[in-house]
Amino acid sequence: MTQEESSVYGPAFDENREAMLVFEPMADRINEANSAAARLLGYSRAALRAMPVSALHPDQRPALVVFTQAVLAKGQWWTHALTPRHGEGRTLRLEYAAGTLAGEPARLLVTLYDLDERERRRVDREAEEHMRAGLPEWQRMERIFRDIERGNRLILRAAGEGIYGVNAEGITTFVNPAAERMLGWRSADLVGKDMHATVHHTHAGGTHYPHHDCPIYAAFRDGAVHQVDGEVFWRKDGSCFPVEYTSTPIREGGQLLGAVIVFRDVSQRREAEDRLRSALAEVDSLRERLEQENAYLKEEIRAESHHQGIIGRSPAIEALLRQVDVVAGTDATVLVTGESGTGKELIARAIHEASRRRDRPLIRVNCAAIPRDLFESEFFGHARGAFTGALRDRVGRFELADGGTLFLDEVGEIPLDLQGKLLRVLQERQFERVGEERTRAVDVRLIAATNRDLKEEVRRGRFREDLYFRLNVFPVASAPLRERREDVPLIAQHFLKAAARRLNRSDLRLTEADARRLARYDWPGNVRELENVIERGAILAERGRLRFDLPESRGSGLPQPAPERPADLGRPLTEEERRARARSEIEAALHLSGGRVFGAGGAAELLGLKPTTLRSRMKVLGIGPT
Repeated sequence: MTQEESSVYGPAFDENREAMLVFEPMADRINEANSAAARLLGYSRAALRAMPVSALHPDQRPALVVFTQAVLAKGQWWTHALTPRHGEGRTLRLEYAAGTLAGEPARLLVTLYDLDERERRRVDREAEEHMRAGLPEWQRMERIFRDIERGNRLILRAAGEGIYGVNAEGITTFVNPAAERMLGWRSADLVGKDMHATVHHTHAGGTHYPHHDCPIYAAFRDGAVHQVDGEVFWRKDGSCFPVEYTSTPIREGGQLLGAVIVFRDVSQRREAEDRLRSALAEVDSLRERLEQENAYLKEEIRAESHHQGIIGRSPAIEALLRQVDVVAGTDATVLVTGESGTGKELIARAIHEASRRRDRPLIRVNCAAIPRDLFESEFFGHARGAFTGALRDRVGRFELADGGTLFLDEVGEIPLDLQGKLLRVLQERQFERVGEERTRAVDVRLIAATNRDLKEEVRRGRFREDLYFRLNVFPVASAPLRERREDVPLIAQHFLKAAARRLNRSDLRLTEADARRLARYDWPGNVRELENVIERGAILAERGRLRFDLPESRGSGLPQPAPERPADLGRPLTEEERRARARSEIEAALHLSGGRVFGAGGAAELLGLKPTTLRSRMKVLGIGPT
């Protein structure tokens, strides 16, 4: 071996016939490799030293993390779960056995065993022994088994594994002390009885285990050795424990007399395997949740409006901000009401950002956009295979919002038959994914928003009264623009700055005449309509002069005059006045659009509403097609 090939770990490491690697898990680095490891893995020693541990195990980072953490925690560990990639591209089937090395940084000494080669050596060894020993050896083994059955108590007492014998009828002939301890029975209670009916009668799942299916009895029927893992034995107290056992037939003069069964309790091994599986499942679950949150947040960033806060200095806005300050410090459920386009989501975001939950996400759900057959899956998630097309587990919006705020927009659009399921989760703070029996607890602050009159919906039987009271703990009203006209110029200026940046126009100005004209308009579509008008005016601007296509008066040529404004009356509008105004605005828009609701120039576009929302309001107000 050359000087360059030798390592700091000495000849015992370098020249060892077993493949050995030294990992630095915190640096994700292979610190050293011996020549046997280079031959086994198909890389040169230099290539292995330059390779990250994760690169040797592509797509196995969770299993690699679990293994290295287990070694660091226990001092030594082994696994068959890691399958490194050979230098030629094929996957190797190896056993990893590792221990920690002294000193800093933390290092693991990992020995690699080729499982395929080990199996070949075992088969070759057994064949060689069989050929060498021949018939005299087999006869000698039979005498040993007969001696055991006839009472070689010294061997039985010394064995740490459970051992018992049965005759060809399945009747117990002897039981060693280790078996007595594990099973809780005395030998005198078992000898002479049917052992299967006593300790092997039932599967782990509780189903009956027939005699004719038992591998122990098969050993003295077919004369073969049966090795079994994955079954249970039952104790005297009625509890069971997992075992692995070997049933070896006993012969005399070519006749099968019975079998000797050697078994061990593998509870600790199973628990360790379960912990590893749970750790891997937790890693997968966390990865899936992070992927879902990341995808959701990217979607929210794309969909989020380019204005970030509530703009205005009117009394209505000042009163609103006081309400936000009051309720943000609590976890009370908030119901935000108001016409479409008045910024209900901005209010929800303001409450969330001022709360203790600001470091967790605000998850928005548009209730009107969810198909009824996907309602539960969208809200609560689903397990893989729960229904056709459920190819993987999915995290629902409630789970994504855990620790944060869930914003239910257009909550009045939830179908009546699905409202009960939402109410149950809000009351119990627990839910189950579709297709999964596990109950999950959730800590969510709820904010709901609607442009419907939920009291009227309850009266008409279209909204559950108990759900309404659950949502209406702290009501917040979002005032329309016509009730805070002094805010219109401020909001318009904000939108104009944003439009100028997008259009790369530095000459756009909002004149005082523009501001007065905008403030005179009633804005049936509210902030959303104002934003659209400003952007359209910026696109059509000539020499920095904005062009607005707005009627000077909402009343000329329309079927009915609009009701008086709250400023004219000196008080807020009553519910009857609000309904009359809404009716007047819709009829005016239908008049201007020639009776069309949908499409370009339709009433929905004029009002800045979704066509389905306008249809719903027309139905509530009793307005038929013109």
